[in-house]
Amino acid sequence: MAKTYRWGIIGTGNIATQFATCLKVCDNAVLQAVGSRSQGSADTFGDTFEVPTRHATYDALVNDPDVDIVYVSTPHALHKESSIACLRAGKAVLSEKPFTLNVADSQAVFDVAKETGLFLMEGMWTRFFPVIKQVEDWIAEGAIGPVRMVRADFGYWMDYKKRDWLWDLDLGGGSLMDVGIYSITLASIAFGEAPKSIQGQARIGERGVDEQAAFVLGYDSGVATLSSAIRSKTDWDAYIYGEDGVIKIHDRFWQPHKATLTPREGNEKTVEIPLESLGFEYEIREVMRCLDEGLTECPTMPHAKTLEIMGIMDTLRQQWGLRYTGE
Repeated sequence: MAKTYRWGIIGTGNIATQFATCLKVCDNAVLQAVGSRSQGSADTFGDTFEVPTRHATYDALVNDPDVDIVYVSTPHALHKESSIACLRAGKAVLSEKPFTLNVADSQAVFDVAKETGLFLMEGMWTRFFPVIKQVEDWIAEGAIGPVRMVRADFGYWMDYKKRDWLWDLDLGGGSLMDVGIYSITLASIAFGEAPKSIQGQARIGERGVDEQAAFVLGYDSGVATLSSAIRSKTDWDAYIYGEDGVIKIHDRFWQPHKATLTPREGNEKTVEIPLESLGFEYEIREVMRCLDEGLTECPTMPHAKTLEIMGIMDTLRQQWGLRYTGE
């Protein structure tokens, strides 16, 4: 890295805590400031991570002159507003997935980034793990032949009394936005293109959000069978099937540390790369590399890819009749 980057974090929840933990292992990254909705929350977070500046409002963080780049970790429905505010204030932005609630909102944020000439990226950390890079290399070199099928399921059980925003249509709750996006992203990585067909079914719970969902994406060369859930636990392994072999991503495919290549002919290969921290460190370093090179978007997670994934989720929600408050 050519310089040290001063980071600010909007939000003090679980994801912000994980992100701040990973910043500690990244050279040339300093957690300069945090913004919360109360001084008490900002101070508690600041004490935990030795943050010099603690703001009682998001706006104060956005306008902090000592911050170079902001990580947006607020609930989904607030990403658009926070990202635009940061860009207008001259800050580069890394906004946690899902980037916004829909394609139109995402495009609106990208338009501001283009207008201001500032770096902007969706924080889809899965794309940056070393194991995923290995999986991409295996596919590119033809180790499993043409990709024909992807299977990925991400479901867990969450009590109605916990993570209130997850059950709130006002905040973009539900399984698709929270975890289904990871399954869709893996299919995007494996096939390398947008699907030609999108079909899905969901169970809408008593709170009005999708609690379980299954969807099939059709590509020119194959299909992806995917699912998401916040009221039932699924298998967290994922599989990429080709004509000449299969790749298994073990356990948490969205936060991977191990993958196995089983070719139709030849020897099985397993790659295991332990995480340095919790996993955000890889995308953090990539963001700073992009800033060093003067880029306004990341080649690994370009704006077009965010719009592609968001478009898939828009289509699924339209099929389910699921609209977030304010859409």
